[in-house]
Amino acid sequence: MSDYYDAFEMSPVPDPGPDAVAPELFRGIYGMPAFVTIPTGDLAASVDFWTRGLGFFELFGIPGRLVHLRRWAFQDVLLVSAASVPEEAPAMSVSFACVLGQVDSLVEACRALRPDSVDGPRDTPWNTRDVTVITPENARVVLTAAKPFDPASQEARNLAAIGITPPGVDRGDNEAHA
Repeated sequence: MSDYYDAFEMSPVPDPGPDAVAPELFRGIYGMPAFVTIPTGDLAASVDFWTRGLGFFELFGIPGRLVHLRRWAFQDVLLVSAASVPEEAPAMSVSFACVLGQVDSLVEACRALRPDSVDGPRDTPWNTRDVTVITPENARVVLTAAKPFDPASQEARNLAAIGITPPGVDRGDNEAHA
């Protein structure tokens, strides 16, 4: 038995491409493998920004104390009431996958709610298009969309330089690990 398997089988993230369609919002209950907890001084304002700006929905809440938000499966956020929040956004961020077709509308929605909240979009050396959003709680959220893979691109060369090659390419001794 191998300890390695195709993790894409369980991921809600679709194959990258200009026509990639985001999965449906996931309303089911599961044991959360990871989530982020964000303190907020104004729970209602935070829920409004996360739902109307970032595309999350309220899975459930405990009035005045906590709201569990979600987008796709495994994209969970707990907003919790707090007496205070940081004065400025920390260097640390949390990233959520999206698809290329969502980037512009997410940027527009966040800017409509908080005009100075968005930085980007910008393309990365690892073949994604990223948008950084500072939320009302001063959380740094990165929305990241994979771009279609072009084997002749600089991004492909960047990835190959660190040992990441696409399927079908000779992987040398790494093949034994797949």
